[in-house]
Amino acid sequence: MKTENNTVVTEFVLLGLTQSQETELLVFVLVLIFYLVILPGNFLIIFTIRSDPALNAPLYLFLGNLAFLDASYSFIVAPRMLVDFFAEKKIISYRCCITQLFFLHFLGAGEMFLLVVMAFDRYTAICRPLHYSIIMNPRVCYALLLALWLGGFAHSIVQVALIMHLPFCGPNQLDNFFCDVPQVVKLACTDTFVVELLMVSNSGLLTVLCFLGLLSSYAVILCRVQGQSSEGKKKAISTCTTHIIIVFLMFGPAIFIYTRPFQTFPADKVVALFHTVIFPLMNPVIYTLRNWEVKASMRKLLIQYNIC
Repeated sequence: MKTENNTVVTEFVLLGLTQSQETELLVFVLVLIFYLVILPGNFLIIFTIRSDPALNAPLYLFLGNLAFLDASYSFIVAPRMLVDFFAEKKIISYRCCITQLFFLHFLGAGEMFLLVVMAFDRYTAICRPLHYSIIMNPRVCYALLLALWLGGFAHSIVQVALIMHLPFCGPNQLDNFFCDVPQVVKLACTDTFVVELLMVSNSGLLTVLCFLGLLSSYAVILCRVQGQSSEGKKKAISTCTTHIIIVFLMFGPAIFIYTRPFQTFPADKVVALFHTVIFPLMNPVIYTLRNWEVKASMRKLLIQYNIC
């Protein structure tokens, strides 16, 4: 372990996803294939929404931002994890660890707030259709986007500030394949009870409140559409079902990781793998597969460039 003045840890050793080389090789192949197939799909979604004037509704603006957030989020953990599979010793510097942690929570919280914004958009479109264009005008939409980015930054900077005030002078082995709050806090050579409580309040409580708020809003929407025509009802249910799937994919692992004291469970690394690598890449794709307007526009774009 490298130290400054023999007291301050300057790097961490990542123990990785598993100690089995066969399992690591299998995970490497699966993640690499998934990454190379799905990530270009996210960029195609962004390009399609940007290039088609017909996709100018707030829903598509938010969907494009979701694809951008998820694509960016996937760059935080997956590339380094793939490289580390071949490293005999997986080492990350203290500064890189803090940087990774910052962007992990910055983009993660930003996506969480974006899902709240998308729920508000659907509520307004379905429950107040006559006022939708007035409420969700371009100025409001861009203000909401700015607010979610600032909210993500504020959430993340609090996490980083609390960790940077902790002394690290002893063990430097992180029992994970990336840097995250629960594992880093455990290595501090001081009593971390108050810090853990603040972390759980900052991440866990916020996650649970957003999750319950989202489920409540979609429950209200589904109740309101019962009186609509069959076509409008079918479209609203399809949209809400897609959103609810994404909510569970996003918030389920986050609640498991951040709403309990920093204890270790056997499933932690598997949940973290899906939370940081698999689900973020899947979210925009799930939205797109259930949205015929985006699929039709994407098909026209591919034909235009003679790709299919």
